[in-house]
Amino acid sequence: MSSVKTKLILRVDHPVLGHTGDVIEVAPGFARNHLVPMGLAYDFCEDAVRRIEKNKAAAELVRAEMLKDMEVLSKRMAAIQLTFVENVSAAGHLYGAVTAKRIAEAIAEQGFTIPEAHVRLAEPIRVVGEFEVPIHVHSEISAAVRVWVLAKEEPKAEVAVAEEGKSDSGGASDTDATASVEA
Repeated sequence: MSSVKTKLILRVDHPVLGHTGDVIEVAPGFARNHLVPMGLAYDFCEDAVRRIEKNKAAAELVRAEMLKDMEVLSKRMAAIQLTFVENVSAAGHLYGAVTAKRIAEAIAEQGFTIPEAHVRLAEPIRVVGEFEVPIHVHSEISAAVRVWVLAKEEPKAEVAVAEEGKSDSGGASDTDATASVEA
């Protein structure tokens, strides 16, 4: 196993490798088969350094503008409050779960397009309560969305009446018993 690395200069911002103009060292196969053919990087040489200097300044401006936009988006997202009404057991546990996917869909209904992977939920929410869910907006910025999980309330009078109607063999239907309770 060899530890030979290839030096490259990034042509574009890459979420894992770095920013435009950064000098990186990667495996030769990754450089040869992916980064250079896709136009994401130049082989490291003096000519490439001169070429990338022009792009580096423009990329810095774009990155600064995007950072401002992401900060505004983060502040707008911090005002979002989501409410999920779920079926709950007597112990207060949900029969289902509020997952990152459901939170991302609810945020999309609010007008923000956020990938499910950007919802930083350690594990699905399975209990009733109030939660702060972090949302990854940018590599340097995150927002917190308030999520309320509430128990779905079943009308207790109708449930009691329905049980009486089942035990009553007098032929009265559930709708008759419900109507008499409401009257």
